[in-house]
Amino acid sequence: MVEIIVAVIAASGGLLGSIIGVLSANRLTTYRIAQLEKKVDKHNNLVERMYKVEESAEVLKEQIKVVNHRIRDLEDE
Repeated sequence: MVEIIVAVIAASGGLLGSIIGVLSANRLTTYRIAQLEKKVDKHNNLVERMYKVEESAEVLKEQIKVVNHRIRDLEDE
């Protein structure tokens, strides 16, 4: 009877250790995923801002072309 009680206690300890290990690994995984999501959000925000900067750069290039053309016209007169 003593051997059975010892075996049950040992099995319970092993089971409890496994459960604690799985829960802590799950918590760590959840934390790491949250950190990666933050990094992805920052990256996506940067990509959106760069797209807007590129659009405004194109507009400025076009405006410079127009201004240069007007200057040439004025110089020719």
